[in-house]
Amino acid sequence: MAAVVDVTGPIRVVIVDDDPLVRGMLTMMLDGADGIVVVGEAADGGAAITAVDRHMPDVVLMDIRMPGVNGITATERLRRRHRPPEIIVLTTFDTDEHVVRALRAGASGFLLKDTPPERISQAVRAVAAGNPMLSPGVTRRLMQRVASGAESYEQARNRLALLTPRERDVVLAIAQGRANAEIATELLMSVTTVKAHVSHILTKLDLDNRTQIALLAHDARLT
Repeated sequence: MAAVVDVTGPIRVVIVDDDPLVRGMLTMMLDGADGIVVVGEAADGGAAITAVDRHMPDVVLMDIRMPGVNGITATERLRRRHRPPEIIVLTTFDTDEHVVRALRAGASGFLLKDTPPERISQAVRAVAAGNPMLSPGVTRRLMQRVASGAESYEQARNRLALLTPRERDVVLAIAQGRANAEIATELLMSVTTVKAHVSHILTKLDLDNRTQIALLAHDARLT
């Protein structure tokens, strides 16, 4: 399981997109926005890895379709590191079938490229705090699009059998798009206890983040 990003100062961001106009627009929107600083840019996945090595960001905004090393491959490589940055995929959801693959690779969520600036900055802060940026409606749409690479029903069920009944309740709530505070209220426990359950679930299932928990729950047909 990847280590959770521990942000004690400004949230450091690297922007990865092969379109210099998109990079410039995102930099202009984010740099200096409420505790966010853009520390670097890259034009493809290979350059993204170099930029991460150089700037040590907390969050990477990653395009999917780029020449050379694409965003999915770069995401996989970055998330295999000991202390990886959180990654938000940038995409046009309705046409890019690679989104689910990126989430399985360890991305913490995704944004449409026409997302309002305030929503983008909210997403950066959310994933830096360890929370995926996926609304319940978006989660349901993603679940419907899972096709290639999905675990079999039996494999997913067998993995979830490693969990306690209470942990399975938390998994279901995560799959339904609930935030920690909502899970705490629904299951009558403290937010601290919810966070402890999530950490145990990630460790037991050898997963990186809550999005992968939700995908596994879908494979097991819990949602």
